[in-house]
Amino acid sequence: MVKSSTMETLINLAAEEVERAAVVLGHTVTAGAQAEQKLALLVQYREDYVVRFEENRQAGLSVLGYKNYQFFIDKLDAAIDGQRQLVKQAQERIEEAKAAWQACERKRASYEILQTRAQMQAMKKESRREQKEADEFSSRKVRMAKLKQR
Repeated sequence: MVKSSTMETLINLAAEEVERAAVVLGHTVTAGAQAEQKLALLVQYREDYVVRFEENRQAGLSVLGYKNYQFFIDKLDAAIDGQRQLVKQAQERIEEAKAAWQACERKRASYEILQTRAQMQAMKKESRREQKEADEFSSRKVRMAKLKQR
């Protein structure tokens, strides 16, 4: 059976590990949110740029102006695709960090369960010992009473 102080140490170490995993998870969630914000900004900028392009095209746009708009829209599309990939990677890192945190939490919880079981076993053992002492005391008392009656 593991000693109480050893189990406490294991629980404390596991709790620290949970805290570290939670911090990592928090950082990955923040990074993921920032990546999603950048993506949203790029998409919004592209939409605004397409509106300007349409307005200028209707007003009359030179071939060179048209090519410049198209070139820039293509660059924005490439940036959006790249940012989507970054968002996907960030989401994968979030899932990995979440799984790591959950594993640490399960480990900590299992140590606490083991400690609780050990405490319950110790209490049962103590209760049986106390019951045995009480039974022995009662038995001695009955024997003494019988001896006095003779």
